[in-house]
Amino acid sequence: MQCEIESDGLRLSGYLARPATRAAASVPGLVLCHGFPAGPGGAATSGQTYPELAERLVADTGWVVLAFNFRGTGMSEGDFSLGGWLDDLRAAIDHLLAVEGVSEVWVAGSGTGGSLALCEAGEDERVRGVATMSARADFGDWASDPEAFLGHARNIGVIGNLDFPSDFAAWSRELREIRPTALIAKIPPRSVLIVHGADDDIVPLDDARILADAAGDAVELRVLSEAGHRLRHDPRAVALLLGWMERQAGA
Repeated sequence: MQCEIESDGLRLSGYLARPATRAAASVPGLVLCHGFPAGPGGAATSGQTYPELAERLVADTGWVVLAFNFRGTGMSEGDFSLGGWLDDLRAAIDHLLAVEGVSEVWVAGSGTGGSLALCEAGEDERVRGVATMSARADFGDWASDPEAFLGHARNIGVIGNLDFPSDFAAWSRELREIRPTALIAKIPPRSVLIVHGADDDIVPLDDARILADAAGDAVELRVLSEAGHRLRHDPRAVALLLGWMERQAGA
């Protein structure tokens, strides 16, 4: 079912998938995070297939799953900032924990969504574990030329307000300071699954290895042969996510 999430006074579009029948008084919950949009105007369709993925995960695991659109994407209000997206993820976690019957929350994300999931889990003990697909180790390439990246963000539609950001220095500083590699080590012994494509031409496989090393190898790293960046559409990646969820529920 469609839902709304409030984040910093913005309305975010969400989709809450629940089991058809409640098997227990309390069930685990999962927040699903999409990645950064691609291509001109890509923000409008970002995360479009995640409600379908949420329903698949619910059908196979019996969990409650919340998919949502970060600010500036889909039907969600606002303009992109990396710190703003972190705030949105925190708001989504708050929202899911308030759902009747949800006992604990895990987070799974693709691309930038996966990177931010690692950052949030490092600072938020409520998150029981994280699974990522094609996650970045950092945002150094964006931070290296923030003016160009701002233009790119406008081009794909995640920033629509011509007066945004009001403080460019603060906006660009977040690109340097929000670093998954600095926070992933704080997650274990909570569970971390990192899934990456061997042929990812957007986020190099080295990023996955850097993240695993930063956690002291206390993670499960799975590399999919002949796989590119968009693992959400790879049945092997979905199977790995399902298996990870099943292990969390029994932990």
